[in-house]
Amino acid sequence: MKFMKLGSKPDTFRSDGNNVRYVASELATDIAVTVGDVKFYLHKFPLLSKSACLQKLVASGNEQNCDEVQISDIPGGSVVFEICAKFCYGMTVNLNAYNVFATRCAAEYLGMYETIEKGNLIYKIDIFLNSSIVHSWKDSIIVLQTTKSLSSLSDELKVAGLCVDAIATNACIDVSKVDWSYTYNRKKLPEEDGNDPNFNDVKSRPVPKDWWVEDLCELEIDLYKRVIMSIKTKGIQSHEVIGEALKAYSYRRLPGFSKGVIHSRDVGKYRSMVDTIVWLLPAEKGSVSCSFLFKLLKAAIIVDSGEMAREQLVRQIGQQLEEASLNDLLIRAAEREDIMYDVDMVKKIVNKFLMQDRNAEFESEENEVQEIQRPGILTDASKLIVAKLVDAYLAEIAKDPNLPLSKFVHLAETVSCISRPTHNGLYRAIDMYLKEHPWISKSERKRICKLMDCKKLSADACMHAVQNERLPLRVVIQVLFFEQLRGAAATSSGTSTPDLPKSLKKPNGGSHGSSRSAPTNPEEDWDSVSAAEELKALKTELAALRLRNRRDNRNNVDNAATISKMKGLMKSKRIFTKIWSSKAAIGENSGSDSSESLGSANPEEAKSTPSRNRRHSVS
Repeated sequence: MKFMKLGSKPDTFRSDGNNVRYVASELATDIAVTVGDVKFYLHKFPLLSKSACLQKLVASGNEQNCDEVQISDIPGGSVVFEICAKFCYGMTVNLNAYNVFATRCAAEYLGMYETIEKGNLIYKIDIFLNSSIVHSWKDSIIVLQTTKSLSSLSDELKVAGLCVDAIATNACIDVSKVDWSYTYNRKKLPEEDGNDPNFNDVKSRPVPKDWWVEDLCELEIDLYKRVIMSIKTKGIQSHEVIGEALKAYSYRRLPGFSKGVIHSRDVGKYRSMVDTIVWLLPAEKGSVSCSFLFKLLKAAIIVDSGEMAREQLVRQIGQQLEEASLNDLLIRAAEREDIMYDVDMVKKIVNKFLMQDRNAEFESEENEVQEIQRPGILTDASKLIVAKLVDAYLAEIAKDPNLPLSKFVHLAETVSCISRPTHNGLYRAIDMYLKEHPWISKSERKRICKLMDCKKLSADACMHAVQNERLPLRVVIQVLFFEQLRGAAATSSGTSTPDLPKSLKKPNGGSHGSSRSAPTNPEEDWDSVSAAEELKALKTELAALRLRNRRDNRNNVDNAATISKMKGLMKSKRIFTKIWSSKAAIGENSGSDSSESLGSANPEEAKSTPSRNRRHSVS
């Protein structure tokens, strides 16, 4: 903004190089104004005609026969005071987005109102703000940034509010009216240098709905909060675009956020930032990705955010947990904890996910409150995905030697209500835990194996299990029995699978307490060598059964013969019953690595979360 000089008045201030500024004029100066460490030699008349503050200061100096005035607290210091003094002299004054707010504050301090003189500095700055600044996307952001240093005056003078509303309004205009170069932070595409023959095609490209989000990342968090709130209040931008803006701001302003950590010692600063971002999150499901929510949760834990922020993140993650990857769930435990991962936090999230099918509504009918169960909103596919995700998570945390059995079991039981066609993933997790915790008692081994349904193990998993010396002997027997039934049923089309004998249905039905305190049963102290021989006999019988099945298939034996063989198999129930009624210790505490091939293989690859190299716009 320029104010033209009048007549032959001086056109500039000069300096002698020693922090002294003066006006080149034939008239001798009659007042010295000291601002900070700079002294201005000026004339009273031009200053007093436009500044109420200087009128008072000069009048006070005259009473003391002093021609010097001290100004120590003027906003903007000596640089901005010189702008105001030039205006008083009628010199050309250049105002821009970087100095207009500080000049406005200084003019307020000096009392340059319309009541002192028409067309004074405050009046002209306000016109400049309303006619130019608010219509410029770039200038509105710059001016709003400058209000940070003088925040106490920004609201009083309503400049910050003016800029916030202008930015929000521009962010909500129809994208068809937005020039792609509108965003001043956007890097030019190579073909936009003007030499590319397809340059006109570039200019005609549609502008994405989130064209403005990168520019707002320049704002400090308190100003950013005001702008986003104003945008949300207008109700024009979708919650997906708001979510994209918060994601862009988090990646830009939180160091290490892309890796799920915060690299800074200034915990208080980033705690406020994380809490604000969480508070601004749209409530609608899918506004941001599940992976982004997990990163926010990890950041909230690191900076020790409040319980309210964490609960909100847990609730929103639970709403879309089926989108998560194994890496997302690996939340580090607090430093004071002995365990590696925060299993309790994951359990809370899983419970929030499952609660979507358990939420109840209440209706009042004739002064009585009735509970009405709503139909579940979770699909079988999403529940199965979460169950498999938890199985993979259990296999990962099982590697922690300090993980208590209770945490493992309680988390596994959380998803036990979800029917899975196979328990291979759960078997892998159980086997991994037994491998990393060889010291646990017999009763604890039974407790963890009770989580698994042997009927839902694949043939390969069964083959692995029958050779796994870490499993309790009863579990191995149960696996063998179902393998026998499966092999026999393979040759009998249309026949039903026999039920497991009552003595075999609950192999882990004993106490979950420590084996050291459990009373011993003399009948169960049987010879381990005899048990090993009978187990070997069962394996031999299983192999023979498979061989007979293959031979029967080749010879096209009828179903009656197969049923007869199955009945003959059931006569071996005496062997199972004898072993099942015992507590043999054979093989239970072995350190064999027979499960390595299955225990070390991932059932499904964990989704990777790459660093945020570039942001995908929302179209």
